[in-house]
Amino acid sequence: MYQTTKPRGDSPVSIIGAGIAGAWQALLFAQAGHAVTLHERSDAAMTDATSHWAGGMLAPWCEAETSEPVISRLGIRSLALWRDHFPKTPFNGSLVVAHPRDRADFERFARLTSGHRRLDAREVSALEPSLEGRFRDGLFYPEEGHVEPRRVLPQLHAAIAKAGGTIRFNSDADAADLDGLVIDCRGLAARDTEPTLRGVKGEMIIIETAEVELARPVRLIHPRWPLYVIPRGDGRFMLGATSIEAEDTGVSVRSALELLGAAYAVHPAFAEARIVEFGSGLRPAFPDNLPKIRIDQDRISVNGLYRHGFLLAPALAELTLAYVARGEIDNEVMQCA
Repeated sequence: MYQTTKPRGDSPVSIIGAGIAGAWQALLFAQAGHAVTLHERSDAAMTDATSHWAGGMLAPWCEAETSEPVISRLGIRSLALWRDHFPKTPFNGSLVVAHPRDRADFERFARLTSGHRRLDAREVSALEPSLEGRFRDGLFYPEEGHVEPRRVLPQLHAAIAKAGGTIRFNSDADAADLDGLVIDCRGLAARDTEPTLRGVKGEMIIIETAEVELARPVRLIHPRWPLYVIPRGDGRFMLGATSIEAEDTGVSVRSALELLGAAYAVHPAFAEARIVEFGSGLRPAFPDNLPKIRIDQDRISVNGLYRHGFLLAPALAELTLAYVARGEIDNEVMQCA
């Protein structure tokens, strides 16, 4: 990091976009004593937001399989921020498993990631009794966690209000009309100023069954993509994994069949589960799939979190606050005009 000229620390702070990126910005700035107003163009339910369709996995070591080191670095820092600000966040680890036919991919995943320990069949069963006899071994990442996006985002909004921040829903704010420091966290809606952004579709299915219990996300190594099964409480599980270069918001028949088939491969009882919901969200991504904080005097853009929104948002907010407070620049993430 190095230091540069920073905006006035006593100016009001307006943040556009109350999804996971904007909410963490608002929380840290409000807790630091700034006069924060968070603008969100949708209503408080935020069913159109990308965050509404997210998995909420906090898995920096698992993500190292396909991501640049900066993702793991920022992700590990974010884990500490989640623990500090939301102590009830589940940190039960992540479990990665595979069937014998996908052994080569399983070993490749192990080589490309760290922070795990190998479990034999007995240890897998002890960790997740519902998987007894299903897998001969696994990889356990004990420091990882997960959140339920639809529960934690309202908790973030409540924490912002408690810290003295103001949230304005149904407020389609324009940065040009706002005074003081403006932090743009609009995601894909920011393509008027970030033309290289693209939408990457992530599909999900929520199912419900009383026949399976899991304490942590389980990833199944799959020839096309690793499926993850995330416990959502009350017998519900989110199935997800797709990352499709398309900007429609539907769920294809192929994706649904593959997600449901892979879930059945994790546990046959999922075949009798009730399908509760299909859905998809568009993740904002730059061409290199890395997040960026762009700084232009009193205008800051935080975008391109790709499929790592819940993992990276706390650390990115901390970096933005460090810049405003002390002029610090993180060269891997931040760009100054």
